[in-house]
Amino acid sequence: QAQLVESGGGVVQPGGSLRLSCGASGFQFSVATMSWYRQAPGKERELVASLNSVGNRKNYADSVRGRFIISRDNAKKTVALQMNNVKDADTAVYYCNAKIGTATSWGQGTQVSVSS
Repeated sequence: QAQLVESGGGVVQPGGSLRLSCGASGFQFSVATMSWYRQAPGKERELVASLNSVGNRKNYADSVRGRFIISRDNAKKTVALQMNNVKDADTAVYYCNAKIGTATSWGQGTQVSVSS
């Protein structure tokens, strides 16, 4: 059974940095497209960044491009999201997502709060 566990959330000041991590188990991580989504209060869940299985194709939401970096380590079965120069609008629950074909799995989410 696929399992994704996020960590690294917390409170960060505007302009600061935070690194989220997601550990995977129970599926063939090396062939999965891995993504980070987020959901702010009262808003729909949105894609933040995605990374293909070999790590050479990255996609970012316009709102985070140039500030966030997604990366993966297939040997460790982890995917990370480096968040730099964070803004108030980045406050949300961040979810790790794995997709292989039509099958998709979600983590439980980790809260990121940007506050001075």
